Amino acid sequence: MTRSACIVALIAIASIAAAAPDPPATPAAAPIPNPPAVTARAYILMDHFSGRVLAQNNADERAEPASLTKLMTAYVVFHALAERRLKLTDMVTISEHAWKAEGSRTFVQVGTQIPVDILIKGMIVQSGNDATIALAEKVGGTEPAFAQMMNEYAQRLGMKTSHFENSDGLPAANHYTTARDIATLANALISEFPQYYPLFSLREFMWNNIHQENRNGLLGKDPSVDGLKTGHTDSAGYCLATSANRNGMRLVSVVMGAPSVKAREDASAALLNYGYTFFETIRIKAAHDTVLKPRVYLSADEYAPVGVATDVYATIARGQGAAVKTSARLSAATLRAPIAAGVAVGEFTVTDSAGAALAHAPLVTLQEVKKGGLWTWLVDSIALLFHG
Repeated sequence: MTRSACIVALIAIASIAAAAPDPPATPAAAPIPNPPAVTARAYILMDHFSGRVLAQNNADERAEPASLTKLMTAYVVFHALAERRLKLTDMVTISEHAWKAEGSRTFVQVGTQIPVDILIKGMIVQSGNDATIALAEKVGGTEPAFAQMMNEYAQRLGMKTSHFENSDGLPAANHYTTARDIATLANALISEFPQYYPLFSLREFMWNNIHQENRNGLLGKDPSVDGLKTGHTDSAGYCLATSANRNGMRLVSVVMGAPSVKAREDASAALLNYGYTFFETIRIKAAHDTVLKPRVYLSADEYAPVGVATDVYATIARGQGAAVKTSARLSAATLRAPIAAGVAVGEFTVTDSAGAALAHAPLVTLQEVKKGGLWTWLVDSIALLFHG
């Protein structure tokens, strides 16, 4: 091709490039208003998968949990079931202490034997204090010993501002929690015990010819709501921990210290609708997907896949998924075998269009990286000399 022909071709290419439309820009996010004003002493709204808090007020202030306490009782009982220290068919003898329980009741009689399955339903659906204490005594030996177990599990979950003195939630001097801690507990129940979580959506059950209904009115008003627990005492006010799942996006709300049943339900519904209207949650990276395949020196295989150990989610303004960016970096300039599977070797980061971090996750080796033979060691050792 002559020089003149080349020039003509270059001009034509430049003209085509200039005429090509720019890629469509991500539309600006719609303005997100302030969270709704609700009548409660404290509240929090959190996305279950990403952990992002979408709304909160006094979320870290100490509050009486009332029967939200039973969520921690359930958590301890579910652990006992999972570890086979307890079975749903085990019979529990009702003690006088359980039978005399004040407040809401499942109407168990002293000296009778009731299956664990029925007592759990009595605790969750009817919020029966008698059923709750009976379970605590079965798992912990005594209710005070069970309360020690509750506090140990609370510490493990990172519930930094919670302390339990009993299993049922009746007022006690050193019995307290926060809206944030209850949300943390609710998320743990959903994640760790999917086999038992459907119990929180039961609207009623029948036992001993007694019809008992769930006190969570949102279960009948919003089909996306599938839990969790109500609570009330004169000093605590009306409380409600709620979880809903709409099109795969799960939100958890906790309302504490509302003035009435209607107020706690209206507050919870308003918070959930706010979250679903203005936000969406997307899975950015699936567990065990390869993110990078870096060079690993001294290894039998020259390269090794690294990724995230669990799904990575981000909660963003609705419609802004295209603006999300990801990056990955290794924590060391060079990787050297051997490396066991699951070892953290870097970090995976998700940011929004402004560069603000939305999520972080460690990058881990997805399989064991074995050491290579003598020749590999010799060649890579020489190569490493040039990496300092």
